[in-house]
Amino acid sequence: MNILVTGGAGYIGSVTVEELIKAGHELVVYDNLTQGHRQAVHPRVFFVEADLADRETLSAVFEEHSTQAVMHFAAHSVVSFSMRDPLRFVRENVSNAINLLEAMAAHEVKRFILSSTANVYGDPDSIPIREEDRLAPSSPYGESKLMIERILHWCEVRYGLLYASLRYFNAAGASAAYGEDHNPETHLIPLVMKVALGQREHLDIYGDDYPTRDGTCVRDYIHVVDLARAHILALQALDEGSCIYNLGNGEGFTVQEVVATARQVTGHPIPAGTTSRRPGDPATLVASSEKIRRELGWEARFPDLKDIIESAWRWHEAHPQGYAE
Repeated sequence: MNILVTGGAGYIGSVTVEELIKAGHELVVYDNLTQGHRQAVHPRVFFVEADLADRETLSAVFEEHSTQAVMHFAAHSVVSFSMRDPLRFVRENVSNAINLLEAMAAHEVKRFILSSTANVYGDPDSIPIREEDRLAPSSPYGESKLMIERILHWCEVRYGLLYASLRYFNAAGASAAYGEDHNPETHLIPLVMKVALGQREHLDIYGDDYPTRDGTCVRDYIHVVDLARAHILALQALDEGSCIYNLGNGEGFTVQEVVATARQVTGHPIPAGTTSRRPGDPATLVASSEKIRRELGWEARFPDLKDIIESAWRWHEAHPQGYAE
């Protein structure tokens, strides 16, 4: 299948591209490289460096390539940024998605996979979170993804679009070739890796007074390769109709548990100190993957936190400066 992957130079996008190539698909990667990296673009894809706000270039890509499906990863995704500048954050995420969907409608492309987030549930009523649970985003980031999901529904009604929205939290780990490299870095595991590499003196833990087993936030960490495989399964299942799936490990880990495991894996003491909570951070977020397991046969191949962190550590040891090398 000929697939357009937006954000394919980013963390989750690059690993998904790698898995799509292994599965025999032909790809165009569309990325403005503000958060992605040219070095993370797979050598066997056609690469377009452009912004989704550039509607002329976007239309030209659909004109020149026989696109049959779109996987949409390109978006602002830092929750703290969304809290500081919600208008810009929501405007750009939603308007760029609309530009993409308009181009698809104009060129009669009917398959769409959205990289969404379990942040659409906000502070959940129960754990693990299920697809039918109340939707109440706790940040403009989650709100922007929920807006896009609602737009997808109306695109299905009006244009016959088949879509899958995959809601997940913390992608983690790495493949052999592609890993996590953000600037600035805000995600826990790569920040821990930077401390272990001697690039940061210590780790800041945002709050230790949450109602959890050790006072730090509980999060669901899912291996990025397992996420990539889920996107491919969802694409294959679209002929059966549009769908929404949660993706999670099924087990949550506290910040302190992540740090303790990283100390074991890296052999580094990883000094850590506590600072104030961040706005928009619920205490516990763990998503149920029961539905996608049942309907699509998806299974996490790397559910163990130690395995996830070991894969991240191998990549960061091999790429201590990230893609800058």
